[in-house]
Amino acid sequence: MTEPTVHDRYLTVARNAEAEIEVKRSRFLCTIERVADEAAARSVVERLRKQHWDARHHCSAFVLGPDAGVQRSSDDGEPSGTAGAPMLEVLRGHQVSDVVAVVTRWFGGTLLGAGGLVRAYSDAVRAGLEAAGTRERLLVVEQQVVVSHAEAGRVESELRSRGFDVMDAAYAEHVTLRIGVRPDQAERLTAVLAELTAGEAVPEPIRTSWRDQSASR
Repeated sequence: MTEPTVHDRYLTVARNAEAEIEVKRSRFLCTIERVADEAAARSVVERLRKQHWDARHHCSAFVLGPDAGVQRSSDDGEPSGTAGAPMLEVLRGHQVSDVVAVVTRWFGGTLLGAGGLVRAYSDAVRAGLEAAGTRERLLVVEQQVVVSHAEAGRVESELRSRGFDVMDAAYAEHVTLRIGVRPDQAERLTAVLAELTAGEAVPEPIRTSWRDQSASR
């Protein structure tokens, strides 16, 4: 029996962006936005439909989830298969998820034919993704460790300098640091904390979560 694939990282867009191309006087405006779920993706489509009410088409495609498990597309009145499906294929090709692409078209008076439409919608999404850039998301185990006020600043600084993601520091009677670590770095965190606190501070895993990494551009 095949083991299920474990998705511990994936790409999404670094920022929301727009890009416009023109083909035979038809304008194709691509809007790229990061979204968390299907409702949010459809909300973007409807917002742009109202914003650009004078456009003839608002074709869309979106991909959601760490495993890209949700994929949808719409031709919005263009000939079947000439807009939404090619747009979705570009998103797949760039391996991005949690993203919606909407291409708003203002008709320029010249029919482009099926091949022309496929190229135009695909090129518009490529331009949008180029403007949006990408960033990686990693699955991390959030761990918390309790240290004294006297040690907190030094321990936090040392953890950051050694590449650990200190997500939060909560100050009360003691200081609770919340640290996001890759599963394969958990033992290293334990060792570093033991070194920094003479064995007194022991991290405790609390949950897993997704964390954005630095944008690629």
